[in-house]
Amino acid sequence: MKILLLSDPNSAHTYKWVNALLANGCRIVLFGVSHYNGKLYDGMQNLEVVTLGIEEKVLRSGEANLSKLAYLKALPKIKQIIREFKPDFVHAHSASSYGLLGALSGFHPFVLSIWGLDIFTFPRISFLHKKLIQYVLGKADYLLSTSKVMADETKLYTSKSVAVTPFGIDMSIFKPTKVKRIFGDDDIVIGTIKTLEANYGIDYLIKAFKILRERNKELPLRLLIVGRGTQENELKQLARELNLNGSVVFTGAIDYCQVPEYQNMLDISVTLSHFEGFGVSTIEACACGKPVVVTNVGGLAEIVEDNKTGFIVPPADAEATADSLEKLVQSKELRERFGGNGLNLVRQKYYWDDNVRTMMGIYKKVIEDKKK
Repeated sequence: MKILLLSDPNSAHTYKWVNALLANGCRIVLFGVSHYNGKLYDGMQNLEVVTLGIEEKVLRSGEANLSKLAYLKALPKIKQIIREFKPDFVHAHSASSYGLLGALSGFHPFVLSIWGLDIFTFPRISFLHKKLIQYVLGKADYLLSTSKVMADETKLYTSKSVAVTPFGIDMSIFKPTKVKRIFGDDDIVIGTIKTLEANYGIDYLIKAFKILRERNKELPLRLLIVGRGTQENELKQLARELNLNGSVVFTGAIDYCQVPEYQNMLDISVTLSHFEGFGVSTIEACACGKPVVVTNVGGLAEIVEDNKTGFIVPPADAEATADSLEKLVQSKELRERFGGNGLNLVRQKYYWDDNVRTMMGIYKKVIEDKKK
């Protein structure tokens, strides 16, 4: 099958789907708006990557305002690709950006995957933003969501059905593994692997870590923050102001292939998002046998079993986060029990091969419906 995939080429999620689809015999044109370094997809057969090369910082500024219209510059190129490639269908990821391009292309079948902020935040900005999302959803022939809570949110803006397609984990890659750690073997390492943006509440993690250290001065506690983003300098400044420099490491950007290694450096994984469509990083941590602490938002509360695979805390609450972390840092047995429970949960519900089969089944239905 031939697929025109409209998605951020730099996203780890896009990379995973492209790999899976190619392994299932698909031919793909991947179209992205943002600048692409040209290495991630090297050597992949039956794949062409086309981008406009717009700098990421320009696009980031547009999530909450109408500079998202920069995406419209891509429309003529997309229509050209459709004429020449003749895809079986178009699949766009994120309603507020690539979904708009898919809708305006006029091509059918049009498959749309909801990602998170595009449905939880974007339509609430203004009446115009809400109408834009309703327009895009109205043009889609098939709507997909990685979590039930996100599917329910989508239904606020459309009467169409929304298929839930969990974004699973390749357990041959994400698994408990002994790795060389940045910190000492006896240190208790708390950490997060997220983009350093305001939505992910990493400032509250740093504040919670400060509280935790003050309460448990006898424990060798360390904090590992993996990723890059616009808040990096602010977060480093916060760590300095709280006198945490010797206990906190910021790694900066890492390649996706390094994520399993860094997940296995952690003893406890923390995700304190204000909004979260699904929570792939949390599932990756569970697959590596790590206990988790997450906020009660979006898909996070759907994928974490409170007091079984981890703890669920209110967003923007450093004290509550510190309380939950304290239970885990004081008990290795609890960490191991939660980690084992999380690993079993991933095996049962978020096994990547099962999720890919679900998506391929949807794709086959798209093509069968097209022939009718």
